[in-house]
Amino acid sequence: MTAPVPGAPRALPDFPWDSLAGARARAGQHPGGVVDLSIGTPVDDTPALLGEALAGAGNAPGYPTALGTPALRTAAAGWLRRRLGVEVADPLGADPSVLPTVGSKELVALLPTLLGLSGGGTVLIPEVAYPTYEVGAVLAGLAVRRTDVPPADAAGVVLVWLNSPGNPHGRVLTDDQLRQWVAWGRAHGVPVVADECYVTLGWDVQPRSVLHPDIAGPDHTGLLAVHSLSKQSTAAGYRAGLLSGDPALVRRVWEVRRHLGLLVPTPVQAAMTAALADDAHVDAQRERYRGRRDRLAAAVRGTGARIDHSEAGLYLWVTRDEDCWATVDWLAGLGIVAAPGAFYGPAGGRHVRLALTATDERIDAAVERLGG
Repeated sequence: MTAPVPGAPRALPDFPWDSLAGARARAGQHPGGVVDLSIGTPVDDTPALLGEALAGAGNAPGYPTALGTPALRTAAAGWLRRRLGVEVADPLGADPSVLPTVGSKELVALLPTLLGLSGGGTVLIPEVAYPTYEVGAVLAGLAVRRTDVPPADAAGVVLVWLNSPGNPHGRVLTDDQLRQWVAWGRAHGVPVVADECYVTLGWDVQPRSVLHPDIAGPDHTGLLAVHSLSKQSTAAGYRAGLLSGDPALVRRVWEVRRHLGLLVPTPVQAAMTAALADDAHVDAQRERYRGRRDRLAAAVRGTGARIDHSEAGLYLWVTRDEDCWATVDWLAGLGIVAAPGAFYGPAGGRHVRLALTATDERIDAAVERLGG
């Protein structure tokens, strides 16, 4: 047996969706085919303006910069201001306040490493959380602690992840909750990073960015926010994300990324620039999701199941007050595949996640099967 390498990170967890093979097989026996609501991958067409910008920048013989084009950084700063009420420091200044990333998932997975946090310490993640926060800590050799409130003991904590609106449950942190985390992080010198990839998809409440002046105050010291075009611009295949906030932290990430060659392709940067300057396609897609949400939520409640949180984002957090795998099996018998809440931590063990990222035809099929 090979001895473990001293200091090596512990083994990665199993890829959770592999465990759904049985549920998918059972759902596949339904005569109307599978309705797969387990993964939040967009299915609607990418808006034409992104494809046109991508094609227009297709002659790209040189390497792109890790920092992003001036046009992209300017468009990103404009989007943050217009849509989120966030003013970043000079996006074209010597100290970067915003830069593009190869989607948001790779950033989430690599951020502890990019910030130089490898080798010891603890990362705080939400009680119910997207699995990649834990993966990023594991890759950096860090421990993980799940909590939804700032802990009294900050010993050893090197990074905090917030996720609002949350994946999987659509929970939105209140302004007071965000302020508490900001104050805690600054008091203890711990960076606070907010994954805000669903921030434009508030339904019952309006999500607020951690970088908003009512939350962060006059500057972004110690704070970062992560955004993505995958959902709002139906552009998951483009791998287009943003990191913004404290210029000192952004610079640290940027400097490592350029050494590693983590570069967003020039045509994708052009598409991002076009997307971030246009609100109409975002609003139109939001209304498509609203219609699917309304129909699916009514059908779920009609079965007697309960929907918790889900006030924002692209998921319904559903429970029948039973083990999540029992609910997964019940839905599979209807030809519907759901993600078990256990994927997202022990606190999710009695819920399932239903994604709104399916075609209208498949959502309507699910509604019919649920008795709607």
